[in-house]
Amino acid sequence: MDKPKIRFKGYTEVWEQRKLGDYCDMFNGDRSSKYPNAADMVSDGIPFINAGDLENGTVNLMTCNRISREKYNDLGGAKLQRGDIVYCLRGTLGKNAFIGNFDEGTVASSLVALRPKNIDGKYLYFILNSDIEYRQRIVRDEGAAQPNLSAKSVSEYIIPVPSRAEQQHISAYFSTLDHLITLHQSKCEGVKKLKKYMLQNMFPRNGSNIPKIRFDGFTDAWEQRKFGDLGSVSMCKRIFKEQTLTEGEIPFYKIGTFGGEADAFITRKLYEEYKEKFQYPEIGDILISASGTIGRTVEYTGEDAYFQDSNIVWFKHDERVDNLFLKCLFSVVKWSGIEGSTIKRLYNDNFLKTEFWIPSVEEQKKIGDYFDHLDHLITLHQRKLENLRILKKFMLEKMFV
Repeated sequence: MDKPKIRFKGYTEVWEQRKLGDYCDMFNGDRSSKYPNAADMVSDGIPFINAGDLENGTVNLMTCNRISREKYNDLGGAKLQRGDIVYCLRGTLGKNAFIGNFDEGTVASSLVALRPKNIDGKYLYFILNSDIEYRQRIVRDEGAAQPNLSAKSVSEYIIPVPSRAEQQHISAYFSTLDHLITLHQSKCEGVKKLKKYMLQNMFPRNGSNIPKIRFDGFTDAWEQRKFGDLGSVSMCKRIFKEQTLTEGEIPFYKIGTFGGEADAFITRKLYEEYKEKFQYPEIGDILISASGTIGRTVEYTGEDAYFQDSNIVWFKHDERVDNLFLKCLFSVVKWSGIEGSTIKRLYNDNFLKTEFWIPSVEEQKKIGDYFDHLDHLITLHQRKLENLRILKKFMLEKMFV
């Protein structure tokens, strides 16, 4: 018996340690000859839930299969109800969901249904998403080729059981965190969808020289240009693998880490030597991925960093192109002469020959600022989302024994 490191005020009692099976009834899916097959699936019926339907702690009713009521009534296995927890016994062990968005259903043979008793159901759900569950699950895996658990072994999990009032306090706290996580995830996805829609409609398509959506006050047709008309493309001098380090002063960005965190480095001495001898990006130049996912961009702001030759190039352009507009343009332009079957590659000559439509600098700035604002909102929600997930993980470790 013990106490958690973090708990709400007013609670001082030690927590009891009990078997999971003492606090829930467990129901397997029907594994007899009555088990539903493809012919039993209907378009509108009762949910028949597989592990793949469990998403972010809930059941995705849009993707799950359905069976008729007649088939459902004929089955002898789990008959779900609101407040149950479904838990994965095969494949992705421990994956689970709280049933809070429908009142009846059943599960495939890979899942077991847990019906909480004499315990707060949401509290039990959060226990099953903590390290308490993980530590016990990994030592009970009974599978060889495929991970596998039995309902009996899950029932033997030891769980901490505080007073009912403290359980409810804890579950309410984590439910609030989950609500905030879902809220920011939804907002983030909403802004991403808006950005995708506006990119499709704020740039000319299908041979047109005017976009479907544009800001008030702009009516002129866009002009067709090639990147070679407006600037030049260059690349850093090659750095060989044996010249890189796992730790060091100067980040070395490869195509796999471009736009993220570097996992390789070079010495400052080599960096200064290459900058002095060879051409190097200047502040304001747009760095572009020219291999793999072509067109990802980063604006060079003068930081001490080195970028992989040929796979990451930079575009030095004149005053007729706005940087923020250019970043958007790179994500929608149809590149000329992309080569390669397994790994796509955009060579410098093809880069410069690529044609696109461009408006006045004033309209470019409007468009660039708009998408920069959307990117800021996406980053804001992603940062809040990540912070909430970190907080939840931390509290799951500290609020349980």
